[in-house]
Parts: sequence; C-alpha cells; structure tokens
Amino acid sequence: MKKALVGLALALFALSVVLPLAWMVLTSLKSGPEIFSTPWGLPGTPHFENYAHAWQKAGIAHYFLNSLLITVATLVVLLPIGAMAAYIFARYPFPGSKLLFGTFLGGLMVPQFLAIVPLFFLMQRLNLLDTKIGLTAVYVAYSLPFTVFVMTAFFQTLPRELDEAAMMDGCGHSLAFWRVMLPLAKPGLIVVGIFNAIGLWNEYSLALVLISSDENRTLPLGIANLVMVEHYQSDWGALFAALVIVMVPVLIVYWIFREKIHETMLAGALKG
Repeated sequence: MKKALVGLALALFALSVVLPLAWMVLTSLKSGPEIFSTPWGLPGTPHFENYAHAWQKAGIAHYFLNSLLITVATLVVLLPIGAMAAYIFARYPFPGSKLLFGTFLGGLMVPQFLAIVPLFFLMQRLNLLDTKIGLTAVYVAYSLPFTVFVMTAFFQTLPRELDEAAMMDGCGHSLAFWRVMLPLAKPGLIVVGIFNAIGLWNEYSLALVLISSDENRTLPLGIANLVMVEHYQSDWGALFAALVIVMVPVLIVYWIFREKIHETMLAGALKG
C-alpha cells in the first residue's frame, strides 16, 4: 500500500512537470487565433515558422548568444576559483578559516535586491555598467558562496591519504590539487556547474539593473522584451516558440549529465 501511494505521488509529480512542457511545445506550433480557439487541442497545421520568427525577427538568436557567452565565461572563472577556495577550507584550516567560511555562507543568505543599488553604483564607478565583462564578474561573485559551500563538503569526503600519497611521490600542494584532487572532484564540479548554469541562464533581476542596451541583453531580458512586443502584435506563437528555445538547452544539459547528477546526489546522501 505504501509503495502504491509513493508511486502514485511520483506519477502525479511527473505529470505536473511533463504536461505543462508538452502544452508549451504544442502551443508554439499554433497560430495566434488557434491558440485562443483550441488552447488544449493539437495544432491543426504545425507552424514551424514561429521558431524562425522568434529566432531571427524577434532577435532571440542575439540574446541566446549573449546568455551562452556570459554563462560559459562565468563558469570558466567560477569553477576553478571556487574549487581552489573549497579545497583550502576542506584540507588546510588556518586561523580565521571558519570565520571566512561563514562569510561565504552568509553570502547565500543575502537577498539580491538588498545589494542591487550599491552594486549599480559600484559597477558605474568601475566603468563596467552595461558590459558583458561586468555582468560576468557579478555573476561570479554571486555564485561563489554556493560553489564553495558544495565543493568544500565534497572535498571533505575524499580520503586524505590520496593527496598525502601524491605529495610523497613528489607533488607539491599545487600539483596535488590540480593532478589528483581536482580530477577526483569532477562529479562535484559537474553538478555545481549544472546548477549554477541553470541559475545563470534564467537570471533576470541583476541583468535588468546592470544591462541597459539591446546589444548586451541576455535571454531573460530578451524574452521580457518579446512579451511586450508580441502583446501588441498578437504573435503569441512566436512568444511560445521563444520560451521553448529558452527551455531546450537546460533540458539537453540535464539529459547529457543526468547519470552524473544522480550518482553524485546519491553518493552525497549515503556519505551524509
């Protein structure tokens, strides 16, 4: 009986996730009048031109490229820095390390809206306002506490004998980290990278404040602008097509790394 209830609950949860996604995809293939006349029906004739309109005419391609560039650049800077800091916290405690680690954890509890105004003026003085580099730097800073927190816990689960053996073989602290410990931490890096990438891909509030030009807009800002434009043009099919375009990269990344995510989360649960 208990297993049946758990299975039913999981099935309902799966339906609550799959059905809205399927409805969005089907709606993206409909014309504007068809969306309102048969909102729950299948498209009579698939309108694939909605995707072409969203990608080219609505400028989603440009916003997509901006988001991809900023997300990748953030991860390239964030993951090595976060892993190095986490390794020090996990392996080499020093006077004040707990206080410094607590400061990182405090960053997880600071609401974005609390820092937006001083952050705006700081970026303005640094001449980084409305630039991809400036937004990338802010994303690195905001993502660092979560990365350090997760990676510290992951490094603590790795046996100390591994880095000690590496040092006995002639590696220094730096080589032991890069050649031994960091490769062993690859599952943790993948999971942290995926969660950060999803958050950065969908981030809206910081980009809204720090980016003003259309040239540097990210995908969430582009979608918000498209909502206003299509509201007056009544091209709802293109709007739903744009939402599908936003959603697809996240699903692809999760599908590729799904086994790594499950293994890492299961390993963390068993070790905890």
